[in-house]
Parts: sequence; structure tokens; C-alpha cells
Amino acid sequence: MMSAASTSHDKPIAIWLLTCCAFIFAMVVLGGVTRLTHSGLSIVEWDPIVGAIPPLTQTQWEETFDQYKQTPEYRDINAGMSLPAFKGIFYVEWAHRLLGRLIGVVFLLPFLYFLVRRQLKRALVPKLVTMFVLGGLQGALGWYMVKSGLIDIPRVSPYRLTAHLGFAVLIYAYIFWTALGLLYPRESLPTPRELRRFGTAVAALIFLMMLSGGFVAGNKAGLAFNTFPLMNGRFFPAGMYAMQPWWTNLFENIATVQFNHRLIAYLLCLVIPAFWLTAMRSALPARTRRGVHLLLGWLAVQVTLGITTLLFVVPVPLAAAHQAGALVLFSIALFVRHALRARA
Repeated sequence: MMSAASTSHDKPIAIWLLTCCAFIFAMVVLGGVTRLTHSGLSIVEWDPIVGAIPPLTQTQWEETFDQYKQTPEYRDINAGMSLPAFKGIFYVEWAHRLLGRLIGVVFLLPFLYFLVRRQLKRALVPKLVTMFVLGGLQGALGWYMVKSGLIDIPRVSPYRLTAHLGFAVLIYAYIFWTALGLLYPRESLPTPRELRRFGTAVAALIFLMMLSGGFVAGNKAGLAFNTFPLMNGRFFPAGMYAMQPWWTNLFENIATVQFNHRLIAYLLCLVIPAFWLTAMRSALPARTRRGVHLLLGWLAVQVTLGITTLLFVVPVPLAAAHQAGALVLFSIALFVRHALRARA
């Protein structure tokens, strides 16, 4: 329930922001599906307005397909692809971009409505403007990512892909945190500073895990070492530091990238139970305790999804569920950390 300290206008604004979060959540998952189905390079132009309408005639489809035929992906991987097959990957990427445009509308129209009706607190307006600007920058970053796969190499840069993913998650977190602030003002019961810092570390580690997952996806590292708990019989896989300079292994070496992702997961399996034990020893409100319980429970779900996705060699439904599960885990960590804020 909303705290009595919130104003009557806070709840609808919070619901609107949480709705935006739901759309961004779907956008992140659909972005993963776009990558998994190799659809992301099917649209070779960035037209935020006219691009919302897909080809409607046979001539338009053939022109769009001819543009795709000029890309490295078609020449090196999909040479001879039929027009119906092209339509299949085109519509996935088109849906991804359309959802991005829809998020802009879902954010902007209610914002203008609340602004005109003077239902927004003065301190909230700059935050909302910042959210809108960040959303536009995210669209530009997405196109910057796609361009990396249209020049020489038939795949997007793992650096740009991870940046695109990380920026989306940060925007999501900013909106989610703001919505929580409207629904739940600071608790009257103070919480230990050490526990708040621990909660911040947990959320940061989950975010780091998601970034490492971006490099796993960008390098297609999930298609190798499909064994668990060892990586082809070894804890430290062969060739972990075969690339030069050495630091490129952290971001481009398939063995190292997957090992790092596993290592962060192992750390979470230690850190989150430790956080749970620490929290249970503190006097916390019931809502906060439920969040901590949920964080521990969802960790088990997410680890199971990750192992299953790996063992079955990254099927699209499982991989998408794993990516969605990571964002759920991050959301729970944010909820818990927000509930642990110091007394006002």
C-alpha cells in the first residue's frame, strides 16, 4: 500500500512510471530475442519517423531486401536467403524498434498531461526531462551499435552491444527508483548503514553480472563450453589468456568471457545468502523482509535458468527467460535497497 505521506497525485504518477518500466523490461527482452534470432542487422537505416511503417508493397519489400543484400551479414552468412525468410528477421527487428518508439509515446503523452494539470512536483520535473533525454540517447546508441555490424564484420561490436544493454538497464533503474520514491517515502524505522551499503553492493554486483552477460551475448560465448560445473572438464578453461594485449581477453575471448560470467554468478551465490543472513538479524519492516526473502528465492530461479540455458546450448526461449530473470533479480535488489533508505 502507498504510504500516507505520499500526496494524492503521487500514486498515478508512480503507476505511469512503473508502466514505462514494464515497457522497457519488454524492450530489453525483445532486444535479446532480436540478437538470438540474428535479426538485428536486417534494417540498415535509422529513420525514427518514417521507419515506423514497414514495407507495404512487393516493390518496397524488394528494395528493402536489396539494401540488406549489401551488408556483410548477407554476403558472408545469409547469401541466397529468400524474401520470406528475410521478412521473418525483418519483423523481429522492426518490432523491437517499434516498441522503442512506443515507449517514447507512453512516456511523453502522460508527462505532458501531468505537467499541464500541474500534478507534478517541481523537484520531479527535471528528473522526468532527464528520463526522456536518456531515452532518446538510448535510441541513438542502438543505431550506433547496429552500424558496427554493417561495415566489415557481420555482427555488432560486443562493446557497443553491452553499452546498449547497460544503458537500458540504467534508465530502467532510474525510472524504477523514482517510482518507488513516490510510492514509498522513507521508512520511520532506521536501518543500519552497513546493511544499506551491503544492499548497494548486491545491486551493483547484479548489474555487473548483466554487463558480463552482454559480452557473453556479443561474443556468442554461450555456444561454447556447454558443460557444468566445469568448462569442458576444467575449472579454468584452456586458452583463457591467449589473446594480446591481455586485457582484450576480458571482453573478446570466448573462454574468458564465459568464465567471468560464471565467476560473478558464483559470487552472487555467496553474497546474496550472506546479505539475507545479515538482514534477518536486523529489525526491518515486513515489506523489506519480504523483499529480501524474494531476492534469495529468485537467485535460485536465475541460476537454474542460466545453467539450463547453457546446457541446452542457448535455445531462444530459455535464453530470453534468463535475460528477463536477470532484470527481475536486479529489480528486486533495487526494491530492497530502496526500502533500506535512512530515516528522513
